Amino acid sequence: MNELPNPTLPLSPVSLPRGSLHRPAADAAAPGPGPVAVAWARHQDEVRQAQRLRFQVFAGEMGARLDTWLPGHDVDLFDDYCEHLLVRETGTGQVIGTYRVLTPAQARRVGSFYSDTEFDLTRLRQLRGRMVELGRSCVHPQHRHGGVILALWGALFEFMVRNRLDTMIGCASIPMLHEGAVSGDMAASIWAQLQRTHLAPIELQVRPRLPLPVERLDASLPVEPPALIKGYLRLGAKVLGAPAWDPDFNTADLPMLMRVGDLPARYHRHFLGG
Repeated sequence: MNELPNPTLPLSPVSLPRGSLHRPAADAAAPGPGPVAVAWARHQDEVRQAQRLRFQVFAGEMGARLDTWLPGHDVDLFDDYCEHLLVRETGTGQVIGTYRVLTPAQARRVGSFYSDTEFDLTRLRQLRGRMVELGRSCVHPQHRHGGVILALWGALFEFMVRNRLDTMIGCASIPMLHEGAVSGDMAASIWAQLQRTHLAPIELQVRPRLPLPVERLDASLPVEPPALIKGYLRLGAKVLGAPAWDPDFNTADLPMLMRVGDLPARYHRHFLGG
């Protein structure tokens, strides 16, 4: 197995990830809900397992057109700079859930966050020193019962607190496929709802580089946001602005921001104790 590259900053006795930030001592087999274990990838072959799951979900289910040099894997230039969080079935060892995390130090090395390619993040510049980006979240279709994503979130919040980071951003995707047809109406309708209820203050709002043309779409559909977006909102997340259109992934992407300090008390107790 190929070890991942060395961290870019000095490690403390309990820190192990490539991005030079602390991971829990019990990282190798942190228990999740049910028969799953949560761990940060330590070897390249573990990252490849996450990339295969991503390809299965994004290309196989969502019809994404992935520009990848490795067949059957979702690979892009940001992967080599990210920490990769994995959830495995304890019995089979199969990776059934994943996130990738781009830390401030690694974002500086690669030159930007992935979100910078979809949105003008100028108004977030004061947050970047303690801001991480969450991306490429996916769960195996046979395990979308909530336990896997809760296990991922628990590890993510512990990672944030341990490393004195306070802000998470990312692009939350809404499928363009609705009732068998490719349309932006569902995304426009979800944006219309969330604009009224969960829009961030003006000083944090961002602009899409390739806007979804919401003004030309039907924004009156009685649809609910995808489960992941609803989960983020329950955790106190805010929407930073109108959706961007991602033609390669066949999605509309909402820019979202979540702060550890905004985590509701019951979720704080669940994920972090106290």
